[in-house]
Amino acid sequence: MRSTRTLTRRVAVSAASAVAALVLAACGGDGDSSGSDSGSTAAAGSASASASAGAAAGAHNAQDVSFAQGMIPHHRQALEMARLATGRASSAQVEALAARVEKAQEPEIRTMSGWLTSWGEDVPTSSGSMAESMPGMDHSGSGMPGMMAASDMAALKKASGKDFDAMFLTMMVDHHKGAVDMATAEKKKGAYAPATSLADDIVAAQTAEITDMNKLLGNG
Repeated sequence: MRSTRTLTRRVAVSAASAVAALVLAACGGDGDSSGSDSGSTAAAGSASASASAGAAAGAHNAQDVSFAQGMIPHHRQALEMARLATGRASSAQVEALAARVEKAQEPEIRTMSGWLTSWGEDVPTSSGSMAESMPGMDHSGSGMPGMMAASDMAALKKASGKDFDAMFLTMMVDHHKGAVDMATAEKKKGAYAPATSLADDIVAAQTAEITDMNKLLGNG
């Protein structure tokens, strides 16, 4: 009988110990879970902060929109001028310069059009002449410096040989100077990093081309 009672006591003690161990384990588990939740919350907060920082880095302002909407038609007119060189220019150097303009500015137009589309802004139309794409605007006195008037473009289309070379270079120097002015304004006031970077590229490339064209004109 005594043996039976002793065995019963031992079983009870063992059961109590097991219950206590389970309780302690549960408490420890709750602590770990809390720590895990806290870590998850911190990670989520960090991700949110990173996303906010990324959004801020990609923010754009009115200057960025104005730059893209102005530079697209400006580039398109430069392409229109450059394509006239084929069959009209007498100088291989003028033809090479026109090819450089076309190669550089076509991709830039696509890039800026993509920005405007992603921002929900209007992309200047590409059909027809500059006058048709931006009706009612006198391009020679518009907000886009360096734009040629319709009469200038008509005269360039009629020219050929050395006359074309001289007219093309003179007009393109003015056109490039206007683009440099617009890009410089973007560098100073723009907020969208890709746009200010493109503006920097435009200033560097077109300033170099202005130097080259002035040399061909005998001005440098």
